[in-house]
Amino acid sequence: MPDALARVPLAGPLDRLARLETLDGVNASLRRGIRRLPLGAYRDVLRGRWLGHPLHPVLVQVPIGSWTSAAVLDLFPGARRDSAALVALGVLAAGPAALAGWVDWAEQHPEQQRTGLVHALANTVAVGLYAGSLAARLRGRGVRGRALGFAGLTAASAGGVLGGHLAYRQAVGGNKAEPVRHLAGADWRELGPLADFPAGEPVRVQLGAVPLFVLREGDGEVRVLAEQCSHQAGPLADGEIADGCVTCPWHGSVFRLADGWNIAGPATAPQPVFETRVRDDGVLEARPGPPG
Repeated sequence: MPDALARVPLAGPLDRLARLETLDGVNASLRRGIRRLPLGAYRDVLRGRWLGHPLHPVLVQVPIGSWTSAAVLDLFPGARRDSAALVALGVLAAGPAALAGWVDWAEQHPEQQRTGLVHALANTVAVGLYAGSLAARLRGRGVRGRALGFAGLTAASAGGVLGGHLAYRQAVGGNKAEPVRHLAGADWRELGPLADFPAGEPVRVQLGAVPLFVLREGDGEVRVLAEQCSHQAGPLADGEIADGCVTCPWHGSVFRLADGWNIAGPATAPQPVFETRVRDDGVLEARPGPPG
């Protein structure tokens, strides 16, 4: 069995979706439209900043669970009304799940957006088939309704495969700064002479395998954060500094310098913060601060 599965070349075709540059024109138009939606503070709600990770994977459980349950009930007589109710619930719940997904999608890399567009198309087909299934059931056309339902579940399953590929192969939604504490170690490490860090100017420093963002403030306080943004590993040292925060130049996530807290999305996780001290010989040292 393992040898047979090894001959099924699924990863290759899925990887090729990320190279479909012909989708970029459509993606650019969609991205502009999504960014212009008047969502206000609800944009960060949909991103899941309050939750600590993207909201979209949570919301998709309702339509997928409803449709899967409806498919099981369709295999047994006497459950047509319950099955139709589950199909309807899934169709209604697909809207918020899709909106959260599109808001996340608009702040991803082009390769991720190409795969994400195909993922969204598969799910759109699934919603359309389930809407047709519900209409057929309400008109008493049970056979047609069940057939459309099973077709919809097939499309939704394909969308789920693509969603998994996005999350785990293309690293969409994961906290890019999570490995920092494991790589940096727990001990004090030299960053260099304090004189090498001009007041008010962000400096990028390499601490082993970990790039750090260092800012010496006017009052002498030194702020050190992981330099790669937790959202998509953007370079914080190139970002704008204002009001005690740094804004990622790639997608606009805002982090508080004092504790690394993400006060505005699309980042859903804070930046690791480093404690600092200055030795008697004027050398700046740093070590990871406490988690959270």
